[in-house]
Amino acid sequence: MQQISAGSLQSRLQSGEELNLLDVREEIEYHTYNIGGKNIPLSKLTEKSDFVHPNKTDEIIVICKAGLRSQTAQSILISNGYQNVKNLTGGLLALQKLQS
Repeated sequence: MQQISAGSLQSRLQSGEELNLLDVREEIEYHTYNIGGKNIPLSKLTEKSDFVHPNKTDEIIVICKAGLRSQTAQSILISNGYQNVKNLTGGLLALQKLQS
């Protein structure tokens, strides 16, 4: 399964690149802190996987707090036909460490 490091994601965000981010944390977590993207909690992802992105070949970067839920979400998306899904290694915690 494909991964993306916090450093790589940070560089891409800072360059202004438009990314397809999918945050699979619960809604309250997303509203507390987020870096943008679509929020579909992991608990609802199976029933809403078709709403993630219309093109199943586009890159999708899945994020969560520590990288575990996003890894599960990555598996769900791949099993639903998405072909270019990357998991943020270490999650948002790793990204926040770079920013401090």
